[in-house]
Amino acid sequence: MTIRVLVCDDHAVVRAGLRALLAGADGIDVVAEAATGEEAVATAAAVHPDVVLMDIQLGDGIDGIEATRRIRSTTSAPRILVLTTYDTDADISRAIAAGATGYLLKAGSATELYAAIDAAAAGRTAVSPPVADRMMAQLRTPRPALTDRERDILRQLAQGLGNKEIARALFISEATVKTHLSRIYAKLEVDTRAGAVAVAKEQRLLD
Repeated sequence: MTIRVLVCDDHAVVRAGLRALLAGADGIDVVAEAATGEEAVATAAAVHPDVVLMDIQLGDGIDGIEATRRIRSTTSAPRILVLTTYDTDADISRAIAAGATGYLLKAGSATELYAAIDAAAAGRTAVSPPVADRMMAQLRTPRPALTDRERDILRQLAQGLGNKEIARALFISEATVKTHLSRIYAKLEVDTRAGAVAVAKEQRLLD
């Protein structure tokens, strides 16, 4: 049986490279391409692939994780393999929560990609070894999740607001802001405002 694949990546060169690479694999056929998340959702509904290779960062519009969530919510949804250069704990967790069957890094080998597509088509999970290592490490020492209030304050930090301005914007006391900041620093393992914002952006903790 031939596995029908949809490739979604915002770089035309990457899509062409994947198409050429998969052309050399027995039993795999690239039936369509998409450059945006919205296009991936629409194309998946139109061509009914067995597997979607989905990048995370797709330029303007929805990202690959939101596209994954939308595709997986449809009837007879295809399996989705995230294929990306991003391997942060937050990216991996969000992709799995959105319904991704596997998570691969673009630095992996062609053999690894072929095997992952076969596994996904059969309903089995496939992850790159470095991703598996990160997942195991995260399970052993999970990072405490931020509360909604802590996320609110982190958003204000990212806008460059000071403690007084944050307190005023969120209708809380400045002392409460400082308390939440201390907890945020501890959870993100940083000791500065700039560090907190940098980690939040790296791990995509902000909307």
